[in-house]
Amino acid sequence: MTLVLKVGEKEYNTEDIISLLNKYRLIPQIAREIIIDQAVAKIEVTEDQLKQSRLQFYQTHQIANPEQLTGWLKQQKMTTEQLEHLLLRDLQIERYKQQTWANQVESYFLQYKEKYDRIVYSLIRVKDIGLAKELYFRIAEEENTFAELAKDYSQGGESGTGGLIGPVELTTPHPNIAQILRHSQEGQLWPPITVGDWIVIVRLEQYISAQLDDATRSRLLNELFQNWLIEESNKVVNYLTPLKQEL
Repeated sequence: MTLVLKVGEKEYNTEDIISLLNKYRLIPQIAREIIIDQAVAKIEVTEDQLKQSRLQFYQTHQIANPEQLTGWLKQQKMTTEQLEHLLLRDLQIERYKQQTWANQVESYFLQYKEKYDRIVYSLIRVKDIGLAKELYFRIAEEENTFAELAKDYSQGGESGTGGLIGPVELTTPHPNIAQILRHSQEGQLWPPITVGDWIVIVRLEQYISAQLDDATRSRLLNELFQNWLIEESNKVVNYLTPLKQEL
């Protein structure tokens, strides 16, 4: 068997590496990368695009001269050719996303828009229902502000911010809290409800409707790409199962 890898005093041959890939469940990950390579193989990238990508990479990693580049490559155990391949591949992937799903982004956004809407809300959580009711009425009757009571009584990390949380997407809070906030008007205060082991008081402060801007468009393209990749990977992983059992 050919020696492939040496770590410390331990040497690994081809059979060892295959066994380790299976042991650490890396075969599906490799399969995903192969799927990507096959998909983007015919995507063309211009020299100007590659040059711009290279400059952006240098800026991101604070590489200002050949010596710093050599040091970075040595640290990463990479060659210049490997780095160039990665830069090219990243460009191909981005172009593949655009070519394949750019015309689906708007409909995808409209279908799942609520998922990307964000909220700012105030939260108090305590263990005692009697205390929760008292705090609710003190806020409702404007005896104290929500922030004052959250700092003094809330038993979670939100006490440090006066109960204020966000902006966060609607999928972030506990589902019961998200359901309430989804149907709230800004400034609406809700009576205490039980959420798990807590008694909570919530108030919607701001509802921020998602917009299909450049950042959101890029995110959705990536989601569509990842959804496709998961589907394709599942096919390959199922096919590899008998091979795993033989190893």
